[in-house]
Amino acid sequence: MSNIIVNPKYEPPGIKGEGFFATKLSDVIGLARKNSLWPLPFATSCCGIEFMATMASTYDLARYGSERMSFSPRQADMLMVMGTISKKLGPVLRQVYEQMAEPKWVLCMGACASSGGIFDTYSVLQGIDRIIPVDVYIPGCPPRPEQVLDGVLKIQELAQNESFRRRDLPEYKKLQMDYGI
Repeated sequence: MSNIIVNPKYEPPGIKGEGFFATKLSDVIGLARKNSLWPLPFATSCCGIEFMATMASTYDLARYGSERMSFSPRQADMLMVMGTISKKLGPVLRQVYEQMAEPKWVLCMGACASSGGIFDTYSVLQGIDRIIPVDVYIPGCPPRPEQVLDGVLKIQELAQNESFRRRDLPEYKKLQMDYGI
């Protein structure tokens, strides 16, 4: 009985190649990234107050795995830019973005961060996408906490479905070259 050799004619998917029966390594990493985003709030004006409301008990951003605020760029993976960004503050924002480790995602919150808002002046940056790449835009002046939650859910979707070799992709390298990073 101990010398029975089993030679299956049909091998179910998952026996060979990436992964095994239950899941793939990339799916596990995506799930871990999705549910453990550490946001770095970069708030300069009223959108920051709406973000604080999103963190409070009524909306509770902690339910989505983003309870731990990180005020160090080296420990964060989601940069949340909220409010008016002046041209003098632009290089600081860019430096914060460059100090973040890969993988990193950027959430642009409010009309001022997205397009300069009502401040069409010489001193206000007309959208942070001129200096750093943005993954998700949240419209509004200021946006409601429900919109912030929706933006975080979109970032989670990106984090879950993105390749864990994001920085090796040709599209990502081209995007970094376009921004001079």
